[in-house]
Amino acid sequence: MAVMNLTEARIRDLALGSGIHRDTQVKGLMVICHKTTRSYAVQGDVRRNGRHVRTVRVKIDRCDRIGLRDARNRAKALMSQIQSGIDPTDGPVETAITLARAMDAHLEEKPLRPATVEGYRYHLSQYLKPWKNKAVADISRQMVRDLYADLKRKHGDTTAASVMRTLRAVINTAMRIDETLVSNPVAALRVPQNKRRKVAPLDLGAWWVRVNELPPMRRDLHVAMLLTGARRSSILQVKREDVNQERAVLTLTHMKTQDEPMHLPLSRRLAVILSARMAMDEALNSEWLWPSPGSKSGHIAEPRDKGLPSPHEYRHIARTLMIAAGVPYAESALLLGQMLPGASGGYVHAHHLVEQLRRHSQALEDLVYAHAPVSFTRLPDCTLVDPMGFKLALPAPEVMVSRG
Repeated sequence: MAVMNLTEARIRDLALGSGIHRDTQVKGLMVICHKTTRSYAVQGDVRRNGRHVRTVRVKIDRCDRIGLRDARNRAKALMSQIQSGIDPTDGPVETAITLARAMDAHLEEKPLRPATVEGYRYHLSQYLKPWKNKAVADISRQMVRDLYADLKRKHGDTTAASVMRTLRAVINTAMRIDETLVSNPVAALRVPQNKRRKVAPLDLGAWWVRVNELPPMRRDLHVAMLLTGARRSSILQVKREDVNQERAVLTLTHMKTQDEPMHLPLSRRLAVILSARMAMDEALNSEWLWPSPGSKSGHIAEPRDKGLPSPHEYRHIARTLMIAAGVPYAESALLLGQMLPGASGGYVHAHHLVEQLRRHSQALEDLVYAHAPVSFTRLPDCTLVDPMGFKLALPAPEVMVSRG
């Protein structure tokens, strides 16, 4: 770094790529010789209350655009700000909201499930970490494009698209807070939607054979997943207290699209299966309907078994089979805990229609059991009265139960 009394002639003679040359007349003024251009800049220490805050460097302009006198005048004004404790590189107060602060505001706007919050936080710490403390106003479209391309190359299309959706949502929140933010840089990016999952048709006859080979608890879980179409988190986190045996109603407390629990009417056979399941598992003294003493959560954590659908695939299959069973569109959507479209849908409250929906859940069960083998399950020796008035004597484990 050279120190000299800068003149117009000396500046023209400075070799390109030679680095920084400081002026002796104006404190902080310098000429930076890049590989292809020369530019004026000023550098100084921002101090507040006698404490060094940061060292800042501000570009003034290229040397071929303004003269030395103009550069010195601008440098003096900038140094006056710096020595007063003002950082010229800071944007207006309104635009200083960082991505981390915007994320906090986004997560506080409405109640989210812990898993959703964890996903947002993971994206910020894992993929957006270099931007965590960056002002949202400083995030450009080109930066977003470069990040998206980098994420696709390193982590794949699905992860890249998911991170971009998170970033877009957080910046939208920042824009509601800061009216000086007029556009979302992610809006210029075409973020693909998740590919619609392709689910193969289910051969119910073969499915029954495979399900009956499972241990009793997992067998009952697969039957429940097909007959309810419930989401993975909803069905696995059912507690014993959520099964109302008198009314034959299953309460799902972990719902994705609504804050209130869902009250699902149980079909005849499923009501009996869950009652028998609870009787058999009573000795485990667990609060869960699908207990697993060796699991950290206390309940079954992984419901998938080789050769059988996943919980989400069961959801697709259940919706398809409902149509095959003659269940109308609206009723099948309500049984799956989905919101009905349009303004009219907002006036429909599924928890008022539990008994009206029961015959439709029964229609699905009847279709599924129409393909079951004559002997399809083993149940403990007990007698149950189901809510529909059918008294079922369940034989000992050595004897198979006949269909119907």
